[in-house]
Amino acid sequence: MAYLEVIAGLVLLVITGDIMIRGAVSIAENFGISKLVIGLTVIAFGTSAPELVVGINAALAGVPTMALGNVVGSNIANILLVIGLPAIFYPFVCESSEISRNYFIMLAGTVFFMILCLTAPLSSLHAILLLVLLAAFLFNSYKMGRRDKKLIAEERLIAEQAYEDLGGELPDEPLGTPRASLYVVVGMIGLLYAAHILVEGGVDIAMSFNVSEAVIGLTIIAIGTSLPELVTAIFAARHGHGDVALGNVIGSNIFNLYAIIGGTALVADVPVPDSFLHVDLWVMALSSAVLIPFIIWKIRFTRVIGIAFTGTYIVYLWSLSLS
Repeated sequence: MAYLEVIAGLVLLVITGDIMIRGAVSIAENFGISKLVIGLTVIAFGTSAPELVVGINAALAGVPTMALGNVVGSNIANILLVIGLPAIFYPFVCESSEISRNYFIMLAGTVFFMILCLTAPLSSLHAILLLVLLAAFLFNSYKMGRRDKKLIAEERLIAEQAYEDLGGELPDEPLGTPRASLYVVVGMIGLLYAAHILVEGGVDIAMSFNVSEAVIGLTIIAIGTSLPELVTAIFAARHGHGDVALGNVIGSNIFNLYAIIGGTALVADVPVPDSFLHVDLWVMALSSAVLIPFIIWKIRFTRVIGIAFTGTYIVYLWSLSLS
């Protein structure tokens, strides 16, 4: 049954991921809102929902270390796997004029989170601070959404160029707002349920091999809860929406650090094992920092880069298996 849950979860993730990305991008175009903002908020929150559910459930079950491993592991997977794998099949470039601002918010949030971990265990006080920072991020995203026509036209030209570079055609007219909203809601619900059964099956399989809670969080659960981001990024890259793919990763990582750990620490104190302080948090920080040249100089995510990112993630998983 556990193996069937994993297979069913993967299939459902693919289907619902495509549904949600179509609806979200249509809403962005209908309201003249940047697709980047949609990726940073609506899609990012929807694809981070599995991490939130897993984190709170882990805290209630008395294993908050699993929640920490889930967040750290998911943030590593989001960059190395979620960006790397789509680039292998659909090379893309993100040329949004606002992506760098949000990226550096993520980078600063990563450093701040590492500093908080030095004062572990993470308590309700830490949780309140993280949730306040999340509210500030959402307010900033709302301000970004108030775009002028010049920037909207700029993004349209970028999208056209992306489709031309990939040898594709421009997408059809956006869906009507009611239908697009239904797509987003159905897609989010589907992603949440798919991730739930996938993680449930994955954890059962991992537990049968006597793997520790921290490693389960860093590997099986992290990959499982990052699959919504991966599926969303693949479909976004395939349709030429590089800004949505990268914006989704940045937004999801911010939500993971602020919302998931914030929500988990409200329920129970979250201890930080020495292994996280010495290895895993640094891997997360370096993975985040490696995006700097792609953000600042708008370097294209080519197939070679995608292979390098994905290969690095496989090496990281291999090192975890050895430890």
